[in-house]
Amino acid sequence: MKFTISKESFLDAINQVQHVVSSRTTLAILSNVLLKAKDGRLELTTTDLDVGVTCSVPAEVDEPGATTLPARRLATIVRELPAEEIEVKVDEKNVASIRSGPSYFKVLGLTSEEFPALPRFDDAREFRIEQQVLRDCLRKTSYAISTDETRYVLNGILFAFKDNALTMVATDGRRLAMVEQELEFPQSQEIDIIVPTKAVNELSRLLGDSGEVAIRVTGSQVGFDLGESLLVSKLIDGNYPNYRQVIPGESKERIPLEREAFLRAISRVSLLVTEKSNSIKFIFTPGSVEIVATSPDVGEARETVAINYKGASITIAFNPEFAMAPLRNLSADEVHLHLIDEISPGVLRSGTNFLYVLMPMRVNA
Repeated sequence: MKFTISKESFLDAINQVQHVVSSRTTLAILSNVLLKAKDGRLELTTTDLDVGVTCSVPAEVDEPGATTLPARRLATIVRELPAEEIEVKVDEKNVASIRSGPSYFKVLGLTSEEFPALPRFDDAREFRIEQQVLRDCLRKTSYAISTDETRYVLNGILFAFKDNALTMVATDGRRLAMVEQELEFPQSQEIDIIVPTKAVNELSRLLGDSGEVAIRVTGSQVGFDLGESLLVSKLIDGNYPNYRQVIPGESKERIPLEREAFLRAISRVSLLVTEKSNSIKFIFTPGSVEIVATSPDVGEARETVAINYKGASITIAFNPEFAMAPLRNLSADEVHLHLIDEISPGVLRSGTNFLYVLMPMRVNA
């Protein structure tokens, strides 16, 4: 096997696939990246047996072939190479000779035959969506994924394909982020799947500003085909809780807020929040909201923000980090906070397709 490739292409491809590689694997082959050179392209693949990523880049292939090399070490070497062109030659014992300008490295690899094959998606359900749209949906929901491993069905994002729409939901039990996107597909293709956190993170990294992604689903696997790269993942097995029932009904107050100003004010006030007192109060009165953090052992912070509000006075407390998360990940200038009373969940809405349910905390006098 022998190929020549530009440093930029090689490094870009390795960076796309290397995050999947686990640093604590018992199987040596899983620390390696599979390299396949043929027909003017180099294909790189990594997997941890749950998530796998393949990426293909142009290369000048003199002798086609395949091998596996230590992924992180290869990434480090390529990053430091001095010249823009890299020549890689691999012998029958999977020893790779890497040359670039005055530099020469010899790296010991393992046979490609030991590398686990990624699943196939021959009879899969298929959905197509713009990459930019899917990336936006992931950004608006992924921060609400639960990290509590005892509730494993919440350790990912629900993708619900139903009624010509894709609904994506993430919740950790204290907050819930949901986004809906119109998507055409036959009724026979309707399905709910839960995509695990690691796959969500990798997908967010791979998605670009243009082009489509084909989502293919079989019984226990999902594939995201982006053309030049492919992500495959096992799905989380289980039933996602009924998220619709936690969305409050009719709200009493609908408060328009300037997203950026509101976010900055919460961020400043939350500087005085401690682990013991990690809630901040929002005191809504006609024309303004006062944001207050009180920590008995640290001090107090207050900030008043002018808002277009004419309703009754209402005081509600939220976890500041949970209040800021959606504001950071939305792009709209204005959002709407829907409130019922001090003890009911608040609902933050943006446009027609995003909502965020946030459980209130006990209001300290």
